[in-house]
Amino acid sequence: MDVSAASAASLTDLQTQAALLVQRKALDLAASSAAQLIEALPSPPAAPDPDATVGRNVDVFV
Repeated sequence: MDVSAASAASLTDLQTQAALLVQRKALDLAASSAAQLIEALPSPPAAPDPDATVGRNVDVFV
């Protein structure tokens, strides 16, 4: 095996590993940001009481 061929293969492998590492880091950062955004959402309002009388009837005059 030629030294330059081995060096080129090693360089390609190193570049692939570096690209994967950067991609994993970006994915982790995106997941962390998404989790923070979800935590920042306000809690939903409480459901209305089904036995409440306000708003049950609408008077419509035609």
